[in-house]
Amino acid sequence: MICATIQKIFPISSWSRSAICFMLSTGALVACSQEKGPGVPVVDELVVGEVASMTGIEATYGLSAHRGISLAVQEVNALGGVRNKKLKLITLDSLGRPDESARAITKLITQNKSSVIMTGVISSNALAMAPIAQQNKIPFIATIATHPKVTDAGDHIFRVCLMDSFQGTVMAKFASEHLKLKKIAILKDVKSDYSIGLAETFTSVLQSAGGEVILDQVYSAGDIDFKSQLTAIRSKNPEAIYIPGYYTDVSLIARQARELGIKSPLLGGDGWDSPKLKEIGGDALSGSYFSGFYSPEAPAPQLKSFLANYEKAYGSMPDGLAVMGYEGVQVLVDAIKRAPQVDAQGIREALAKTKEVETLTGQVSMDEKRNAERAAVVLMIQKDGSLKYQATVKQK
Repeated sequence: MICATIQKIFPISSWSRSAICFMLSTGALVACSQEKGPGVPVVDELVVGEVASMTGIEATYGLSAHRGISLAVQEVNALGGVRNKKLKLITLDSLGRPDESARAITKLITQNKSSVIMTGVISSNALAMAPIAQQNKIPFIATIATHPKVTDAGDHIFRVCLMDSFQGTVMAKFASEHLKLKKIAILKDVKSDYSIGLAETFTSVLQSAGGEVILDQVYSAGDIDFKSQLTAIRSKNPEAIYIPGYYTDVSLIARQARELGIKSPLLGGDGWDSPKLKEIGGDALSGSYFSGFYSPEAPAPQLKSFLANYEKAYGSMPDGLAVMGYEGVQVLVDAIKRAPQVDAQGIREALAKTKEVETLTGQVSMDEKRNAERAAVVLMIQKDGSLKYQATVKQK
């Protein structure tokens, strides 16, 4: 009786009530999956494979995305699952490497019989995985891989996060229109598809707006000395420096830039979004800006519940990668509800028709290339390391 009553009050389709149900998941709601009375079917499982960078140099990304995915799966299962199926999440570590990413997804498909793959890995790793998912006709949902080529692998590959091209556009427009900057230097990771992609779009859009890239310098991920590039940049006296890299490198670059007397604001993308940014970079990033997936200042009721739920579960506030992981499951659940049949092919068909799904940060739709149409935000880093919302930019 208690299960039936709770499920009437908190229907499966109601994400806004997920916080209450999650808190009850260890108590009354657990009994729902255990009832075996007349007319109560046994709940089946749908295997959701996850490849995440749980260790390696991008570990905070993978861990954050995994936490978001895991929390969403727990909430869905606490409500009885979806279409009489519980989601069984099986997570493998990519070690932050393309070869391990490929090995992990192969195991999840061939041995664990996953019907769908969720992934919290960066673009270089996702690019190694997507062709394998496509070859095996398994729907693949990238939650934090932003390079445009990820979904080029085929019609089973989907993305819920922003693309590099959009992020580059966002920051170029923000620099020229909001900050009124015209002369900007770039320092990019020459070995990163992500970094190169953002830099290319940023340059094109900035020039179209009448701005100029006065110097384009490069580094390689893992470098620890950037003073040569920064000295060259300093000689050009830029109004800002665009650094489309990941938080570890960006933090070191920022510290060395300030040591060299460079006071210009630094600009970047979602690769900056990590709790480690402040820990490594200290005050050097104060007054700088980056494009991201969400702002905790947004008034959306779903987001407020999620923030409270996440902090209760993990003892910290979520970053944008965690939000994308959670939203990836929201998009998946919506597709399962609409699928002609609950299997890999049915889910793929439904994912391709995703339109205006209500998520934590707003509505998400899939375009003809299976990339999410969604808004981006620009955040400013304050002296205490907290992030201050600056602007929202929509794709259309």
